[in-house]
This record gives sequence, structure tokens and C-alpha cells, in this order.
Amino acid sequence: MELTATLDRLDATFAALADPTRRAILARLARGEASVKELAEPFAMTQPAVSKHLKVLERAGLVSRGRDAQRRPCRLEAQPLRDATEWLVGYRQFWAESYERLESLLGELQEDR
Repeated sequence: MELTATLDRLDATFAALADPTRRAILARLARGEASVKELAEPFAMTQPAVSKHLKVLERAGLVSRGRDAQRRPCRLEAQPLRDATEWLVGYRQFWAESYERLESLLGELQEDR
């Protein structure tokens, strides 16, 4: 069950990261909390459109919203990004080892010439 839950979280994270607007929102939140209005400023879209992107990010666990009087600041939640990075590191190691084997094989083939 744990593996299924982990894969579901990864699916949600990568689906959220697939959109350039959502990646830009995360980049902005990496600098600190921001309101929906502040997040909408650099985009040619309405606040409701930005809110829809935020909902996707929230469902993926990448963003949370607090409450500060009338303001609901959004903040970046790093754990899903850490989980995705850990998952990718395993594949990076696989490819590094594969390239090392290929380099070794090419070296042997060149020596045989």
C-alpha cells in the first residue's frame, strides 16, 4: 500500500510540475509567501485562473495556504519535491552506471583496432 501511495504522490507532483505557469508559481513561492493577487501579477491571467493552478498545486501537496487576518498567504511545501528528487536520483545513478559501462566498452573496442 505504501508503494501505491508514494507513486500516487509522485504522479500528482509530476502532473502539477508539467505546467509552466505552475512551475513559475512555485519559483515565486520559493522566495517566500505570497497572496493570490501577488502571484497573479506577472501573468496575463485572472486571479481565479491563478487560483485554479494553486488548487492543482495544493492537491499535489506542493503549496499550502495559511490565514493571516483577511489574507490567505500561499507557501511552498518542499516535501513532495524532495520525494520526486529522491525518486529521480535512483534513475540518475542507473544512467551514470550505464554510461560508465558504455565508455568502458568503447575503450575496449578502440584498443582492439
